[in-house]
Amino acid sequence: MGGTAGTTVAATAMKEAPIGVPKLIVSTVASGNTRPYVGEKDIMMMYSVVDIAGINSLSAQILKNGANALAGMVQGADIKVDVEKKPMIAATMFGVTTPCVTKARERLEEEGYDVLVFHATGTGGDAMEALIQDGYIEAVADITTTEFADQLVGGVFSAGDQRLESAAAKKIPQVISVGALDMVNFGPRDSVPEQFKDRIFYQHNPTTTLMRTTVEENSQLGEIIARKINQAPKTSVVVFPKGGVSLLDRDGQPFEGVLEREALYASLKENLHPDVQFIEVEEDINEPTVANVIVDHLLHLMKKEVQA
Repeated sequence: MGGTAGTTVAATAMKEAPIGVPKLIVSTVASGNTRPYVGEKDIMMMYSVVDIAGINSLSAQILKNGANALAGMVQGADIKVDVEKKPMIAATMFGVTTPCVTKARERLEEEGYDVLVFHATGTGGDAMEALIQDGYIEAVADITTTEFADQLVGGVFSAGDQRLESAAAKKIPQVISVGALDMVNFGPRDSVPEQFKDRIFYQHNPTTTLMRTTVEENSQLGEIIARKINQAPKTSVVVFPKGGVSLLDRDGQPFEGVLEREALYASLKENLHPDVQFIEVEEDINEPTVANVIVDHLLHLMKKEVQA
């Protein structure tokens, strides 16, 4: 427990513990941006309400609740969770790519795999990359690469420079698509930087504002993503849904952008290594056809890896 210093010390130590080991910090900074402390680990943070400066009637109750929460996790460690262990495949998802990821997940589960779905909110991408590096993941359906848009433009869901590198480093099969690259994420509308005031926006909910990516940004995104994929051309396949990259980027929807998609498509084609298989699908990303193409190629890559 503590403020920024105590929380930093505790969190740094806890990040070294394996996932599943109970971790809890009672902190004065738990009500705010906790990403620097939690990162991609399963660290629980509880807001202390008052500063950690002695014990009073309020802090005593909060600290007791924290202790009880941790004790409950420890005491419950012996409770068996009856889940069959299966080979694990990672997938990335956003609300606007959910139909695609759901269809892909269901098919992969029918094939006997355990599918871990990561919400592409920056920390989600970080968590997936970390689990790949740690050897948990056998293949990746990287359907939602939207975090690159936030990294490029300055949104709140960036996953950093290491995104889309772990699968290449581990030489595991990956199928990549361009899910939700039509958008950059910000908080409430009044949190959007003034420089973007004339852009196209969609209010996803009161705390989330989406901004349409431009033609120029899509051209840059294609180059950035291609450079990442080129690190492992033999174990990577790209699936491009020409009809749209999200629920908002299709016929009649707020982010429909034919020119933006064409720029992304052309940039990927131009910059990808010749050995990277590039699959074009006419439908938008959330049509079942796209999910089936992604799964078919991922299973094929995995079969090739086994035979190699």
